[in-house]
Amino acid sequence: MTDATKVEWNDWGQAAFDIAERSGKPVLLSLVTPWAEECAEMEETTYAEPRIAANINDGFVPIRVDADRHPRVRERYNMGGFPSTVFLTPSGDILTGATLLGVDGFRGILDSVRETWDTKGEDAGSKPRAVQDDVPPNGPITDRVEEHMVEQLLGAYDEEFGGWGSDTKFPMPRTIEFALVRAPDQATRTLEAIHTHLLDTYDGGFYRVARNRNWGAARREKLLDENAAIVRAFAHGYRYTGNNTYRNAAEQGVDYLTTTLWTGDGFAASQGGDEEYFTLDPTAREDADAPPVDETVLADRNGVAIDGLLQYVAYTDDDTAREYARRARTHLTETLIDDGEVTHFQTAEDTGESGLLLDQSRVLQGLTTSWAVLGEPGPATAVAEWMVENLQADSGEFHDGPAGDVALLDTALSPLDTNINAAQALLDLALLTGNDEYEAAARDAIEAFAGAADRMGVEVAEFASAASRLQSPQVVEVGTEAGTDLHRAALRLTDHETVVAPRPADETDSAAADLPDGTARLVVDGSEEGTATTPQELESLLTE
Repeated sequence: MTDATKVEWNDWGQAAFDIAERSGKPVLLSLVTPWAEECAEMEETTYAEPRIAANINDGFVPIRVDADRHPRVRERYNMGGFPSTVFLTPSGDILTGATLLGVDGFRGILDSVRETWDTKGEDAGSKPRAVQDDVPPNGPITDRVEEHMVEQLLGAYDEEFGGWGSDTKFPMPRTIEFALVRAPDQATRTLEAIHTHLLDTYDGGFYRVARNRNWGAARREKLLDENAAIVRAFAHGYRYTGNNTYRNAAEQGVDYLTTTLWTGDGFAASQGGDEEYFTLDPTAREDADAPPVDETVLADRNGVAIDGLLQYVAYTDDDTAREYARRARTHLTETLIDDGEVTHFQTAEDTGESGLLLDQSRVLQGLTTSWAVLGEPGPATAVAEWMVENLQADSGEFHDGPAGDVALLDTALSPLDTNINAAQALLDLALLTGNDEYEAAARDAIEAFAGAADRMGVEVAEFASAASRLQSPQVVEVGTEAGTDLHRAALRLTDHETVVAPRPADETDSAAADLPDGTARLVVDGSEEGTATTPQELESLLTE
């Protein structure tokens, strides 16, 4: 973040809110990210204006928060983009908020907030709806969940340009994966649009979003988790179609992750979206400074990266992707995971929160994919046990983190997207281990939201995927070490909603005890559907 600001920022924490309480001043919360150009713009203009800065310093308690490093603050105070400019009461309730504000607009809102605060005080504050009513609507998992989502795909699909929606186009990689087995033409046309419009063919990696319906006017920032998820979607697209264009796109994504975003320990969080740089021609880029990279190794995003890289390895045996996934997994295991509890990040100057659902679920997904593809589970069961024991409510949903006491963090939330992440990873773990308790925890999490399934849109298509998998869990158990011809064939031949579980002979492993050495078997909803001892036999079994 630029040094141009003249605002005397405080760090997020109880101390800043205590100052506001003692002084009787409202709080100005600036929620920023290292990758959004608008955050730097506001620092260099609005917050650099001396009279505005003096007004803030005298009349408010200013707090600046890196939204990537503080995901629970982001979840509660995001005004729809970054920067989010939020005015709070000393107790943390919201007075008003906006995103980017110029000098003139900011002067007006400062005066308005002061007048409101002086007149009404704490009574002027309000809590976001998610904090007021965070109990999800429970319901059964039925075929209708998947049917509804297919209807949503059909209704929201853009027949002219591909993708879903009629204006801004997000890549929606998990929606693509859901569509690959239910609306394949939609999925492949959307992959083609991403390849054409969001892939940076010079520096590699994928831009975050297209601002126009025709996939034009891309926003140029590149985020680790979004890039890794797109790599995974292209890998699955390659598996289903055999189209080398998809493999090449995934390969370019892998190259970007393992070069530009590699820190030496793990994967960096993001790269800024400097519009001027990314619109230069290749020759001019050679002589220009690339946008800065935020080298914070965030646990959740590295979990997504491990998963995405290893899904690519499953179909290609790519040595580079395998090696970097292993190195990132080792770094997480050695520095950010302690007895199953995951810490969001750790630098020489700062350490993030521990035990966040975002980290537990996404790291678990990376570890279960490592188990399926490499036969290397790492601390997968410990991460899952900690998550279930500490974050799952009696009503089934997972809370976003341990109870806190700073502002709105004193109320637990249950975000749908991270509950889906948790359920998917737990179901994978259940099929890898043969432990039904993990499947039960996954089912409880999905049922906790299923009462609202008929109101869900395509952006959470993965919910329907999880529901479908829970109705008929499928696993191909392979009685060999990972990496054998039979295991590699299983990875290539199964669809991405089926788990491959390498189970070499082990008398202490009850899940492998009755699986003959060198044999693969397909198990659907707990019942054996057939066995195979060669890749050819397995292909016949899976295509019957």
